[in-house]
Amino acid sequence: MADIRSNFLGISSPNPFWLASAPPTDKEINVTRAFEAGWGGVVWKTLGEDPSVVNVNGPRYSTLMSQDRHVIGLNNIELITDRPLHTNLEEIKRVKRNWPDRAMIVSLMVPCEEQSWKSILPLVEDTGADGIELNFGCPHGMSERGMGAAVGQVPEYIQMVTAWCKHYSRLPVIVKLTPNITDVRHPARAAKAGGADAVSLINTINSIMGVDLDRMVMSPSTDGWGSHGGYCGPAVKPIALNMVAEIARDAQTAGLPISGIGGITTWRDAAEYIALGCGTVQVCTAAMVYGFKIVQDMCDGLSNFMDEHGYATIDDFRGQAVPTVKDWKNLNLNHVDKAVINQDACIQCGRCHVVCEDTSHQAITFTKEGGVRKFEVNDAECVGCNLCVSICPVPECITLRSLEPGEVDVRTGKVVTGEYANWTTHPNNPQRVAA
Repeated sequence: MADIRSNFLGISSPNPFWLASAPPTDKEINVTRAFEAGWGGVVWKTLGEDPSVVNVNGPRYSTLMSQDRHVIGLNNIELITDRPLHTNLEEIKRVKRNWPDRAMIVSLMVPCEEQSWKSILPLVEDTGADGIELNFGCPHGMSERGMGAAVGQVPEYIQMVTAWCKHYSRLPVIVKLTPNITDVRHPARAAKAGGADAVSLINTINSIMGVDLDRMVMSPSTDGWGSHGGYCGPAVKPIALNMVAEIARDAQTAGLPISGIGGITTWRDAAEYIALGCGTVQVCTAAMVYGFKIVQDMCDGLSNFMDEHGYATIDDFRGQAVPTVKDWKNLNLNHVDKAVINQDACIQCGRCHVVCEDTSHQAITFTKEGGVRKFEVNDAECVGCNLCVSICPVPECITLRSLEPGEVDVRTGKVVTGEYANWTTHPNNPQRVAA
């Protein structure tokens, strides 16, 4: 049976599923329930200096729903913990003492001043916590006070604060990165330069969830006013995976341990993050939507997947997908795919024909004989764009077939050679290099 135990920066946990720093990890009672349900670790909700911050007493959350009322995304304007620092520290100490086999990471956010970090770090160490996570990602409220994303968007600040924490603490330092930046590689490099043991990403994305068109007021609102918040949930997963991959394949940060965050709802989501190099994954929205016991399905699913593929440990497949992520210029322009429709599986809904006819390459024909609708791919027009595959409601009904060397692409009349060629050497590229 697969061993899903995690060892991240020397921090052991029974599985790689950690609760992210958020409302579910704000209190001893919540964290205890989480550990009882089976979570491998938690990142305690971000601590700050006393006096504690002030949160709004109104809507803090808003959701984006699919048509079938599933949560696609969640927006929040909640700030860091609004409980006294001493209370949090005492609870962290008790929980770690009662659950020594679980990972206990403490998220921190204090002013960008050396003395502030120097003061709080020993207090956290005294709790017995396993590590700290520097919250350089929060995009609302705290960033207006010169913290959170205000630090995470300036690589020089990231490096400076990280170096302070490494100097004044013996605990492993994880730097949590903001996605509200043009190129995530720069803050990741800065974290590494400052001595960070790992990075975690992504934090939430700047967002406004909607507008009440009857009142012409941003929604949700408190006393008629609203504020942008942080967006998370399933919708952000593709953005997060891209940023994880960029760090994992960057020459300057390759090998830097990563804790993946963003839209993880199932074991499959977690496995994708691990395949792109993550050692652990952090979950928030799924727990807030389905409750703590969702981790049991995640653990079972990951274990079954690993058994089916012969992976004994998480490290056996961690990072295996990273080499397949390339810049566009390196993609093989001599490769040719064509769509294929399985007529036995087709339900004749016609969606593939409509979208291809209206918005793509007019490569799917429609005929009707004896009251039976039939849709077929016209290889002379198909460019293998994958749109029909993506929108077909029947799994595996439409697939892509790769043309073999020697076959003729009837769209271009060219023989598939099987040789690799990319944009850097293409004759249409005025900046091409010699083959």
